[in-house]
Amino acid sequence: MAIRFAVRGDYIQLDQLLKATGLCESGGAAHAAIAAGQVSVDGVVDNRKRAKLRPGQTVAFATETVELIAE
Repeated sequence: MAIRFAVRGDYIQLDQLLKATGLCESGGAAHAAIAAGQVSVDGVVDNRKRAKLRPGQTVAFATETVELIAE
């Protein structure tokens, strides 16, 4: 089951999303996971810590999937 996350404004940064959803306990842990290639955006591994994510995109990390929706 995917986590549905409402994006406030135009976008949220990838590192902030991992922290906001509780998938990473800190920004440092989020940065490490992203740098290690453990996070994918729309099915493609993304190493950009501050990638701007918008509603309609999907992020996968570990066994979780996050669907971004408009607020």
